[in-house]
Amino acid sequence: MVMQDTTGGTTGGTTRGTTRGTTGDSTGVNTGLRTQAAPRSSACPKPLGTSRSRNTRPPRLAWLFNTLRHTASRYAAPTLMLAMLGVSGATHAAPDEAIMALAEAERAPFLETLETLVNMDSGTGDVDDLAKVEALLASRLEALGFSLERHPAEAFGGTTLVGRHAGNGEGNLMLMIHYDTVFGRGTVAERPYREDGERAYGPGVGDAKGGVAVILHALDMLKALDSAPYASLTVVFNPDEEKGSFGSRELIAELARDQDSVLSFEPTLGNAGESSVTTVTKGINYAFLDVTGRAAHAGSAPDEGRNAVLELAHQLLQLDELGDPDKATTLNWTIVAGGTKRNIIPAEAHAEGDMRYFDHTEYDRVMQDANAIIAERLIDDTEVNFRLERGRPPLPDNARTNDLASLAQGIYQDELGLALTTAEIGGGTDAGYAYDPETGTPAVLESLGLAGGRYHSDEEFVELSSVVPRLYLATRLIMELSRGDTSRP
Repeated sequence: MVMQDTTGGTTGGTTRGTTRGTTGDSTGVNTGLRTQAAPRSSACPKPLGTSRSRNTRPPRLAWLFNTLRHTASRYAAPTLMLAMLGVSGATHAAPDEAIMALAEAERAPFLETLETLVNMDSGTGDVDDLAKVEALLASRLEALGFSLERHPAEAFGGTTLVGRHAGNGEGNLMLMIHYDTVFGRGTVAERPYREDGERAYGPGVGDAKGGVAVILHALDMLKALDSAPYASLTVVFNPDEEKGSFGSRELIAELARDQDSVLSFEPTLGNAGESSVTTVTKGINYAFLDVTGRAAHAGSAPDEGRNAVLELAHQLLQLDELGDPDKATTLNWTIVAGGTKRNIIPAEAHAEGDMRYFDHTEYDRVMQDANAIIAERLIDDTEVNFRLERGRPPLPDNARTNDLASLAQGIYQDELGLALTTAEIGGGTDAGYAYDPETGTPAVLESLGLAGGRYHSDEEFVELSSVVPRLYLATRLIMELSRGDTSRP
């Protein structure tokens, strides 16, 4: 979910062009572009979820309120302090008692599922290991009454598992998350699942085995409630997200076109350990620059050669400003190769780069600008070629996602009395494949997995205190979004 390798995996949050390293930062903070207490206001043609009104407090006011309420309870002056804030004595509406009781009862079995999943190696491309996890997920979905489809993810291997369940409501919903990790075979043997205080650790515990467990146990809760409030519920578990989802992205986009809402269960991507959902992600493209020159003896006949490395250096300097700060588009050259021996003028040189963007029109703009720039050569008789390969598209700022985030915040704040921030990140997730910028549909919300941090590192963790609230949130969102077609105009 949050890192990038040269074969096309996703990359995590950045702060205006600063890429987080593979071991996280020293403070454990996940460096998202921006976190905020509430999404920007929007005029969605049709409101998401329930129509009940909410009087959601701004986060600073909520924090102040809770602080004063705690102080008041200790020093017996609640009436005066609450009157100063202009609010009533109740901090939030009561949660749904049946759902909360189930969420609390599911905590222990949830942790058993999480431990089982984490203790199964499932590195991207390790087909045998992935097959074991897929079999477990298939058995769980079948036990819940889902019909199953299996789609080969041919780029790197493994199977995308699709479960379908018909309900008795109106909304069409999709829940999705990947079950591969960045960790290779044998990692579990070295550092299996463990709990230490209020945190759980292990390979992929947050990214994204925790999200897999949230989906499975939210479905268990709906079954216990004897509730299937949707018209259709589609569950997607894909095996190749950590290398770009090249074998599953078309299927994700195809399935999403039939949905009113899509919930994606990556872990939280804001500040490490903080409860958040993700509303905006950058898209990823891969840049390639190839230069062909002419080989010659570097000592006796250098003038007969055409130095591809020098031409490449010239072009990289020219292309250094392909980004657009006003649109937060970046293109950073990260890999360079050229030459074969010290005594040969190099005939070939290559560079690769990482492009991040919010605006989907930037692909065409960068291609046009780059091809105009490389026409200016430093060395005659060299050939220069620039190309972009598309990776994940962005999940752009949009009304439906913002309204869906507001619905989630209402549940968290009004019913649980907990803060839920929103994050905009410089990395990409499969949520970008689910959203169609041309139609503005479906409503897509990311990061409904567990709160955690330090993903892709030996210190990856999840907050155990987030298990019950996240189970409650997922179940309530499914119920609210099942009330009808809430995302289409």
